[in-house]
Amino acid sequence: MLRNTHTGYGWPAIALHWLMALAVLGMFGLGLYMVDLSYYDPWYRDALSLHKSIGILVALVWGLRLVWRLLNPSPVPLNANKLQALAAHGAHVLLYLLMLALFVSGYLISTADGRAIEVFSWFSVPATLTGNNQEDVAGMVHEWLAWGLIALVVVHAMAALKHHFVDRDATLNRMIKVNTQEQQ
Repeated sequence: MLRNTHTGYGWPAIALHWLMALAVLGMFGLGLYMVDLSYYDPWYRDALSLHKSIGILVALVWGLRLVWRLLNPSPVPLNANKLQALAAHGAHVLLYLLMLALFVSGYLISTADGRAIEVFSWFSVPATLTGNNQEDVAGMVHEWLAWGLIALVVVHAMAALKHHFVDRDATLNRMIKVNTQEQQ
């Protein structure tokens, strides 16, 4: 199944979800590793370039995922009261907004000196905004946003596990396997 239905997700939504999950966790881990590197560490520049390049690609995938989500129906929440459904929707919106803010703050850090971001030598993203203390302020914001995103990802994962193991509904299953037929 390509497109989402009101009972399940299609394979593009599932693939984009898990790709973003892996990217967010990987980028967070790489970010934690990078902050402990000294200027003279051999991996200092390579890790930074890798983080920037992957960040730009993740931003592009994020845009694709957002468009896909807007053009497809969302499955109806299972066994959720109105408060749970509202909380789930709010958490998803906040996940998207936190990622967007991370992309913007990362861009502002990377282009503060007026240089473009080289993405794996495939293409460049030009610097458009520069300012005094931009790198420091954006860096602090980026760090806080990253920790906030990871905290929300943990809550999101715990909610999925709660649905699976406590409520025993198909919420988690809908994001693991493609629905080939309408479920009840």
